[in-house]
Amino acid sequence: MALKQYESRDMECPKSPTHLAINFAGLLCSLASIIWLKYYGHLLVMDQLYIVVAGLALAVPIIVMEFIWLKPYANPSAGLNFTRSHTQHSGSFTRTLVKLLGLGVCFAFVAFIYWLFPEYRGGYYDRFFDIARYALLMLVILALPYFYWVDRAMVAPKDSYWQLGMLCLGQAQYVNWKSIVQLLLGWTVKLFFLPLMFIYASNNLNLIIEQDFNALWHWQAPFSARHSLNIYQFFNNFLFYIDLLFVTVGYCCTFRLFDSHIRSTEPTFLGWVVALLCYQPFWGAVFGSLYISYSSGQDWSNHFWQSPNLHFLYAIVILALVVIYVWASMAFGIRFSNLTHRGILTNGPFRYTKHPAYISKNLSWWLIFMPFLVAPEFDDKIRLSLLLLLQNLVYFMRARTEEKHLSQDPDYVAYAQFIEQKGCFAWVGSALPILKFKPGHLFNLDEKDQRQAHAGDAARAKDAG
Repeated sequence: MALKQYESRDMECPKSPTHLAINFAGLLCSLASIIWLKYYGHLLVMDQLYIVVAGLALAVPIIVMEFIWLKPYANPSAGLNFTRSHTQHSGSFTRTLVKLLGLGVCFAFVAFIYWLFPEYRGGYYDRFFDIARYALLMLVILALPYFYWVDRAMVAPKDSYWQLGMLCLGQAQYVNWKSIVQLLLGWTVKLFFLPLMFIYASNNLNLIIEQDFNALWHWQAPFSARHSLNIYQFFNNFLFYIDLLFVTVGYCCTFRLFDSHIRSTEPTFLGWVVALLCYQPFWGAVFGSLYISYSSGQDWSNHFWQSPNLHFLYAIVILALVVIYVWASMAFGIRFSNLTHRGILTNGPFRYTKHPAYISKNLSWWLIFMPFLVAPEFDDKIRLSLLLLLQNLVYFMRARTEEKHLSQDPDYVAYAQFIEQKGCFAWVGSALPILKFKPGHLFNLDEKDQRQAHAGDAARAKDAG
């Protein structure tokens, strides 16, 4: 149905829910906070607050500017109506309490997972849990006024929180089970990714704050590969910090009021598997060391070590791909989240291709690990290259499962068709029709299906004759 809706239109790219200028302004505010943290961070009661300050310095300006200029609360996808005629008679304190019960169940679900699994019982996530305890207290205090205010404006106020609350009250007849499953899947995404991204971002921020910039920019001639590598490592860490900052903020800011809520979560087992394989502990514990280990122990830096100028130029090429990767994360603003639909992005690098982050990241791995050059033996060159291709395949399947999930939204169908005709890689679909976008499917099997149907018709005609 979504496909037919756009067949008769001129090919247009849907409007993006975010604006890069706003996101960039928020980033500048956050980068300014790093300067304050470098010189005055010791005034904070604990180091864990560094990333909180940087995150708030990013999120608050973006939220305020979007609220003023983009008015996300007025988007149809927000499902809100703040007109006086609607809000005057729509609020329900009882319904709000039921929703808060559902929210409490979600909190209990998250706490149970953290208590149950050994991954969260070590010391690695302690900094996250230190902050989470204070954040939970604030959420409990603010939840009642926020839920009541938003409930008054909701066009369909009996949302998944309400249904989960009603289920806990024994009113199963009011429950939409799919909605409850989607709610718990959304919280599963947050409980898995938020601690991980928080720790990563915090580590990268600490490296930036502790960086000796005098040693970085001042060196004695001649220029060496060591100088080049130091510069590369700093900018690589800095760029990935920006990525992780947007990612961490994204997992925190799932608010209907700002139209950044989760509309749906990946419903398929395959989609979850290929996504989780790319992150710790699944990647390191199983695939990173036992199966898809494509590093020979040498990389691009070793290969160009004796040629400092080539080393530096090659580093710039790698960093250019990382810039594209970070640019894609910036385009999300406060809406980044794996495995979820929180609005269809069509600006930034997404204007030129689907999945720009996956493309740039996978290309950068080929330039970084260079298994086809640095591996000592010919058979290792082939073997490690095949393993890296296998890792590329994991990301390819992430892209396909995401497309299948997002194709439930007509805006994504329109966007995918626009990119298929006008994107940088439009030629791929022409060369390999099976890779063309088909709503609700991983692959475009139309031509194969038609051939099979024709063969079946021919066989039946032969039998009838």
